[in-house]
Amino acid sequence: MLLKIILAMVAFAANSLLCRLALKGLHMDAITFSSVRLLSGAAALFLLLQLPAIRKRPEFNWLNAGLLSLYVFAFSIAYVSMGAAMGALLLFGTVQLVMTGWGFLRGERPTTLKIVGIVAAMAGLVLLLLPGATHPPFSAALMMIISGAAWGAYCITGKKVRDATAATAGNFILAVPIALVVYLLSGQQSQMDVTGVVLAGVSGALASGAAYLLWYSLLPKLSPATASTLQLSVPCLAALGGLLFLGEALSGRMLFAIAVTLSGIGLVIYADRSIRR
Repeated sequence: MLLKIILAMVAFAANSLLCRLALKGLHMDAITFSSVRLLSGAAALFLLLQLPAIRKRPEFNWLNAGLLSLYVFAFSIAYVSMGAAMGALLLFGTVQLVMTGWGFLRGERPTTLKIVGIVAAMAGLVLLLLPGATHPPFSAALMMIISGAAWGAYCITGKKVRDATAATAGNFILAVPIALVVYLLSGQQSQMDVTGVVLAGVSGALASGAAYLLWYSLLPKLSPATASTLQLSVPCLAALGGLLFLGEALSGRMLFAIAVTLSGIGLVIYADRSIRR
């Protein structure tokens, strides 16, 4: 299970990097990137359902498809004006608030150790928003917060699906007509090249379609607080990826914040294992 969680978190961070690579390099505009991302994810998952070993029909849910589409489009639009690490921070910080709040309303009462871990993980991310940090434009920050809220809700509804493969495929397939409507209503001239199409395709088929299927299979086994806290590792991974692949700065404070965040996540995992014992 731990390996699956690591793979999912790496894929989530990869989405931030792939999106930034496409937009920063002017290989594709945000709306087209989102549309191609959803289309490639739908195509990959549809083909997966046709394999003899799987042979399943997609499960359709318009609410989940709408949440997925809102997350993807707001995500790309926000990344036009912010770095990979800051975008991931706002995204998964919002996810943490949404999912932990939902769990509390549903009666989840975390142990003291888990609370300490959650607070530590959040504190590490807050360090990146202190005075002196590079702040994104308000409109971009708002779009990323909207994206985070949509993803948090998508994860919450994902705990109830009966079959992760069929549900994820159905969500992506239904998201295609939504993407088409958004694309047509945007009225903008598409901007793309081969590199952009490849980046969006990889983001959709692998870092989104396959990764979200994996994440959906894990969600029923995780509490909302734990699932959201695990995702706080994504900004750390995105920051490291931004340094390696995008040339984005990685300050001493960011390194310290990463260490604090990962320590908090470690406490949450340890607290969950202690409860199972």
